Amino acid sequence: MALKTAQQYLDDLRSRDIELYMFGEKVENYVDNPIIRPSINSVAMTYKLALDPEYEDIMTATSSLTGQKINRFTHLHQSTEDLIKKVKMQRLMGQKTGACFQRCVGMDAFNAVYSTTFEIDQAHGTQYHQRFVKFLEYVQENDLVVDGCMTDARGDRSKSPAQQPDPDAYLHVVERREDGLVVRGCKLHQTGMVNSHEILVMPNNSLKADEKDWAVCFAVPVDAPGMIYVYGRQASDTRKLEGGNVDIGNLHFGGQEVLTIFNNVFVPWERVFMDGETDFSTMVVERFAGYHRQSYGGCKVGVGDTLIGAAKAIADYQGAAKASHIKDKLVEMCHLNETLYGCGIACSAEGRKTAAGNYLIDQLLANICKQNVTRFPYEIARLAQDIAGGYFVTMPSEKDFNHPDIGPLVKKYSTTRNDVPVEHRQRMARLIENLTQGAAAVGYLTESMHGAGSPQAQRIMITRLVDLEHRKELAENLCGVRENPDIDW
Repeated sequence: MALKTAQQYLDDLRSRDIELYMFGEKVENYVDNPIIRPSINSVAMTYKLALDPEYEDIMTATSSLTGQKINRFTHLHQSTEDLIKKVKMQRLMGQKTGACFQRCVGMDAFNAVYSTTFEIDQAHGTQYHQRFVKFLEYVQENDLVVDGCMTDARGDRSKSPAQQPDPDAYLHVVERREDGLVVRGCKLHQTGMVNSHEILVMPNNSLKADEKDWAVCFAVPVDAPGMIYVYGRQASDTRKLEGGNVDIGNLHFGGQEVLTIFNNVFVPWERVFMDGETDFSTMVVERFAGYHRQSYGGCKVGVGDTLIGAAKAIADYQGAAKASHIKDKLVEMCHLNETLYGCGIACSAEGRKTAAGNYLIDQLLANICKQNVTRFPYEIARLAQDIAGGYFVTMPSEKDFNHPDIGPLVKKYSTTRNDVPVEHRQRMARLIENLTQGAAAVGYLTESMHGAGSPQAQRIMITRLVDLEHRKELAENLCGVRENPDIDW
């Protein structure tokens, strides 16, 4: 198969029986649930564009494992060109959906686990890499969505996994059997979880020698026995239940975050890729985080493109487009957005080959990229709100605009330019609201802050990776504190 259609993907979701709860009730048909469906549409777009000849080069790749044409979201990066194409693909997807399209986490997990298992096997004589290659071949051949699963509940943040009063605060092994493992715990903020086919679990953080039960990496199907899902709320999510579509903002697309519970889930040995190798827990965490921090230089830029476009449109609709301060704000929004993209491209272009053969981004530049992402989208959103004016959050509802008695008056006093339909302004204002403080703000702003690690996580990595002593030596060479070795003529 190798490349699925969007319809085949939807058929996959309908064929499963998962235990999902939302608003205190079990969800039976989640594929057609109006709150969940926009997030499914976002994933479906990754399938649709991969079959579009216009986007073939950026959305597909040749598998290094099978030689087949595959969706790039299942690819192992084979060059810096692949790393760059990944960022370009993510920007395209952000532009097309204006939301989180949910397959990045799995792609980043593939590449981190692939190289880490190779090095675990070299150090310990294990067979994890071979198992993982077999799993990834299955994923590529069937064009599956895989949820990269890392963030634990973590309990008391002052205590390590083994010190927690409740050991389940971090997902861990509770039983080792002849045929596999049994695990228990919870993973938070799982992007696109119930829209996925498989779950690829990784440890959450660096682990000590006595924390082997928490050093576990494995894959299970989303509908494996013992898996329980609780759908996360988003701002203004119930607008999708009100009828109409103007107040929703983003008409077709959205993101998804799920609290994911592993309630004594069995994992066969052939799906286990790490079991107790605490000395490699840091490597898999840092490599995954690096790849995912690179991702934000693409996906958030694409969504930023849509927000900049919405700000330009609302300025046009309101007759303010020629004002110098509006032009200046739009330029600043573009400057910030392209800076993020430049960081994503830079850490890709400076990538290197791992011992396993796939390519790893430049870790320092990837962390610089994500540190900027924790700031710039907030300024872009602020400027968009500034340009939009206060009406984007005080505007009456769609039902008021359509009311037989007051509707004409509401429209009369919401009119801007005579050649711009009132509904156009309504829709654009709601899109800005959606992207900056509504449901889509989860995928744009909150993910920008906390996705792939908090701002402090990047600062810690930057501290480790920046060679300050070398920079000090450069200065000392120039001013004569030490003899300059480059001056020999």
